[in-house]
This record gives sequence, structure tokens and C-alpha cells, in this order.
Amino acid sequence: MKIGIVQTGHTPDVLQDEFGDYDALFPKLLDGHGFDFETFAVVDNVFPNGADDADGWVITGSRHGAYDDLPWIAPLEALVREIHQSGKPLIGVCFGHQIIAQALGGKVEKFSGGWAVGRTEYDYDGDKVWLNAWHQDQVVQLPDQARVLGRNAFCENAMLAYGDTIWTVQAHPEFSNGFVSGLMRTRGKGVVPDNLMRAAANRETAPDDNARIARQMAEFLKKERA
Repeated sequence: MKIGIVQTGHTPDVLQDEFGDYDALFPKLLDGHGFDFETFAVVDNVFPNGADDADGWVITGSRHGAYDDLPWIAPLEALVREIHQSGKPLIGVCFGHQIIAQALGGKVEKFSGGWAVGRTEYDYDGDKVWLNAWHQDQVVQLPDQARVLGRNAFCENAMLAYGDTIWTVQAHPEFSNGFVSGLMRTRGKGVVPDNLMRAAANRETAPDDNARIARQMAEFLKKERA
């Protein structure tokens, strides 16, 4: 099964050698499930021909906002709508979660409550999961067809589904603790409040549910649909 990775951002240059670019994080996360991957770096205006260029799709995180006035945002929203109409499975992570909501009629904004950083607990489908977060923007108004699967007190719309073909998450199951530590060093200082980064650093060695969510993502991409 071919998965198209829609790359919407770049890893900080100083982290590239250790972790790779954003698109490299997803083959590692989804390793062992029989996928082939092709990257379309829309952040650099490299787009697929359309939804049929892959069997399933993943939209990555980004330092950009879904509401930013960038030349690739509107074409990306059009691609989201095309994939949705095609019935092919689509997963969105962080920025991907947000741009899908915006493309389908929701609203994204810089959250007045501030940042979520590091290992964070979510109520997910009646259970608890721990994932690494790195965001200030949030989906604050849902599209009509969206249903909430996961949330916490800080982020009410943390995990969403649209029918049985789109699944999205605000947090980052592809981010290791080491990667978040790198983001704090390179992008956090002067942007994220120091007390939040200290608290996140204190949680760095605690376990996460990345592997569990990766299995669910793989099952979602591969499941048979009418």
C-alpha cells in the first residue's frame, strides 16, 4: 500500500542529521506494516497530481499556521477536499489535524490559553493515552461532519474523525522525547514560556503511547472500506 506523505514543514536544520526531516518521522513510526511511502513537500510547492497518486495519505506537522497567508495553503485545502471526496484514508497530525478541519469548514486559531508542550494526557475513546504535544494553534470550531474522539481540559478537539476515512490528532505520535527536547532547544526559547519547557523536560523520561497510536493509524489506513 502506497502512502503519500504531505509534508507541510521542515525539521530545524540542527536536528536533521539526528532525526531527519518531518516526512522521515512517519515511515519510522509506521515501520513494519507493509507500507511504501512517497513524499510530496507541499511546503516547497511540490504537490501530487491528485488523490489517486497514493492509496492513503498522511499530512504532517508544521511550524506554520493553517490560517497563514501562504501560497500553498489554498491548494492544500483543495487536495484535502479531493482526498475526502475520493474516499481514500487520510490522517492528519498537528498542522495536518488543523488544515483538514479548516478545509472542511472548521476554524483554527492561535489558542488564547497558550501552549501545550511535551508528554500530555488525553482522554481517547474512553481510555487514557499519553502523547507528545507541541502546539499553540487549535481547532476551535468543528466542521459539521467531524466527531470528537479525544480531548483534555486544554484541548477540547484533540482527536477527530470524519466518517470512516479521516482520522486526525493534535498531538505528535511521531515525536520522540528526544525530538521534543530538540525542539525546545531550537524553537522553544523565547517563544514557549520557560515554565512549560521546564515541566516538559521533567516528563521526558516517562513512557508514551506512540507505538499504540501507530498501530491504530496503520490499521486505519489499511482497513477495508465499502
